[in-house]
Amino acid sequence: MDFTGEERIAAPRDVVWAALNDPEIMRGCIPGCQGIERLSPDAFEATIKVKFSLLSATFHGLLTLSNVDAPRSYTLSAEGKGGLAGFARGGADVVLEQSGVETILHYRARAELGGRLAQFGARLLDSTSQKLAEGFFSDFNAAVVAKMTAG
Repeated sequence: MDFTGEERIAAPRDVVWAALNDPEIMRGCIPGCQGIERLSPDAFEATIKVKFSLLSATFHGLLTLSNVDAPRSYTLSAEGKGGLAGFARGGADVVLEQSGVETILHYRARAELGGRLAQFGARLLDSTSQKLAEGFFSDFNAAVVAKMTAG
């Protein structure tokens, strides 16, 4: 799965860049992060617990920075193993754009799940899609009936 987005941050680019490279800030911001430790200027070791509906998995892995153009951009790559649950890997290209007194953080991210987790994720996605479709047709039906009745 791939996705893009941006965040407007009310801080100068240098401050945002420093925060992106601070393990303590990252620990508090990464959902389920149980620990993160800097191994070198461009590598971190992390433990992250993720809950997927009824299944939760703890991933132990490596985060690495590449294509570093301080304080403008970098690529963050991650790979973690979750034991029997499987693995997760992904990355994000992050670009910081100064805009007056704010910084616009642009990102393009990608993620991949493997093992049991991928199978569970596919089922969860299918189930959610089915519920959305059922809801759509139910609401569509109600709208058509209401229009005919008002007619």
